Amino acid sequence: MPMFLFLRRLRHSPAAFCGLIIILLLMLIALFAPWLAPHDPNWQDAAARLQAPSRQHWLGTDSYGRDLLSRLIYGSRPALGLVALVTIITLPVGLLIGILAGYYGGWLERVLMRFTDIVMSMPRLILAFAFVAMLGPGLVNGALALALTTWPAYARQARSEIQRLRHSDYLAAAEMMGIRGRRLLAGHILPLCLPSAIVRLALDLAGIILAAAGLGFLGLGARPPMAEWGAMIADGMQVIFDQWWIAAAPGAIILIASLAFNLLGDGLRDVLEPQHD
Repeated sequence: MPMFLFLRRLRHSPAAFCGLIIILLLMLIALFAPWLAPHDPNWQDAAARLQAPSRQHWLGTDSYGRDLLSRLIYGSRPALGLVALVTIITLPVGLLIGILAGYYGGWLERVLMRFTDIVMSMPRLILAFAFVAMLGPGLVNGALALALTTWPAYARQARSEIQRLRHSDYLAAAEMMGIRGRRLLAGHILPLCLPSAIVRLALDLAGIILAAAGLGFLGLGARPPMAEWGAMIADGMQVIFDQWWIAAAPGAIILIASLAFNLLGDGLRDVLEPQHD
């Protein structure tokens, strides 16, 4: 679908367009963080500990005297970086397994789907926390852990779509023209699975943002002193009754980011899968 047509359709859904604008703003904030942050996010000032929002520190300071606004701005980098890594891993792996299982069937389908069922049967967050505990804290390890627990849903969805389309006239015509194997899978089957996978991904990214914040909250996310939204909430929990803004600010931005991905996912479903209208 041409980009201008996609954007024109998306504009008919104000909520989805709003979600897209928020996500683009977050990406710009992450990209230009060094120029947008008013202070060094890691600079500690013992004389400015736990200050309330003021003209010098718009969102106040944390228990180390670090500027909260600057840390929020820099915290968008690991959050969106983790989302990008999870997307890069989850989508290809899930689609590959689902397409192979749905198209070839037989013993390959049974093996791949039983493995998928085993992964899906485990609690997602607990499994992700276990992976990070084994691999060690860090942005890449967190992304790997979340990706390893996210791909099965895409595999099952792709498999069900391939089974529905396997005997369609479209694929039969392609095979009659001599298009088979990898050329058929990549050029004709994959494009049929992408729209629904992209819609699901946009909706899942809201949960991934929350899961990433959960890893940071437990100290399993980005390594200190890197600013990370979940870790900021954990720091603020110690003084939440007296200095509530320390936990409220990152909590609000996590809520906004999750809501934006949910709104965008709903809009993408209407644009890419109009049969759901």
